[in-house]
Amino acid sequence: QVQLVESGGGLVQPGGSLRLSCSASGSIFSIAAMDWYRQAPGKERGAVASVPTGGIINYADSVKGRFTTSRDNAKNTFYLQMSGLKPEDTAVYYCNAEGILTGGSTFSAWGQGTQVTVSS
Repeated sequence: QVQLVESGGGLVQPGGSLRLSCSASGSIFSIAAMDWYRQAPGKERGAVASVPTGGIINYADSVKGRFTTSRDNAKNTFYLQMSGLKPEDTAVYYCNAEGILTGGSTFSAWGQGTQVTVSS
């Protein structure tokens, strides 16, 4: 089993910044990809940033230049640094990790979600 625990959401004014964290724990052998998604009220969940191991980071067009993601492989933790926040960034943000368990099988796990609200 793999657990992802998110932290860092909250209320911020337009133009402000927040940093989300997602820590993975459990019987993890390796993590192939760590991604961020968000879901706004009445909308489908969509990708924000994708962080493959050793690969190129991909960002949604709507957040390019404002959001930066990074990962600490030693800690199985990844981050989403958000700056220049806009009201349309308001959503529940989820992290997702995919990889291999110590027993050799694959896993895909989701965090519990953290609310980000951008409002004056």
